[in-house]
Amino acid sequence: MHQIHLFTLRHFSVAAALVAVVLWSSAPLLAEQALDLAPLPLAALTLLAGALATLPLTRREPTGHLSPSWRAAIWLGLPLLTTGAVSSYFIGMRLAPASDAALITYTWPVLFILLSQWLTFGKVRFASVLGAMIAFAGAALLMVPEAGSGQSGSLAGYGFALLAAVCWALYSWLCQATPVTLTPLMPRILLIASVITAAAALPFAQGSFTLPDHGTLLAGIAIGLGPFGIAMVAWDKALRLGKASVIGSLAYGVPVLAAAFLVLAGMSVLDWRLPIAGALVVGGCLQASRR
Repeated sequence: MHQIHLFTLRHFSVAAALVAVVLWSSAPLLAEQALDLAPLPLAALTLLAGALATLPLTRREPTGHLSPSWRAAIWLGLPLLTTGAVSSYFIGMRLAPASDAALITYTWPVLFILLSQWLTFGKVRFASVLGAMIAFAGAALLMVPEAGSGQSGSLAGYGFALLAAVCWALYSWLCQATPVTLTPLMPRILLIASVITAAAALPFAQGSFTLPDHGTLLAGIAIGLGPFGIAMVAWDKALRLGKASVIGSLAYGVPVLAAAFLVLAGMSVLDWRLPIAGALVVGGCLQASRR
């Protein structure tokens, strides 16, 4: 019975991880449907929808016994990193091609591996450094032609996409390090992040606010319900119930699947750089996660 129980948990964790991967991969496609809404209001909307989507999971998880630094990390650090990750992601996709920005953003797993090793062991393994170099070679393959053509908008978009990756890596490490489970706290964390993002968007509103059309509104809500709501909870469950090495490797398919969705929807053009860059990013992440 114990073996059957472990077998069931293992398969459940893989299924939960696949749900998260598919939902994350749909984010760039949904974001393309919400181009009429500025990046910061869109981020605030999606984070609010994510908070509402995870609301049924709320339960009282005491944090009063934690040190002040941990309470600050949970209630301020995590919302700020979430705001930075989601806002930078949307800004990057407006300034650079969506498939390229998504690919650069999803280099965060290898950044997370490097950060986790450095903070845990005080050193980084050569395999991880080599994997990071391979992954960033894929990102550089996308950025170099834009640098040569002088398109500053695309370069700024790549910069914001990379900032989103850094924020997600820091967010993931902080989630891993916290002494309490975050799933029951996720609605409040996302709600705080939504308020911070909305406050950051106010100076750019210039005193006027108009409701987006129904299509844009539905796309923003869908991003919040799926990639930044259900997917976050599914990923947390997958990591807690399965092997991190197996579950983590599934995340490396997100940039390739996201690019494929955009190409199939006719919102991105498939050229020779994109599949090669995707293969380099996935291969680099796999190399970095090797034992």
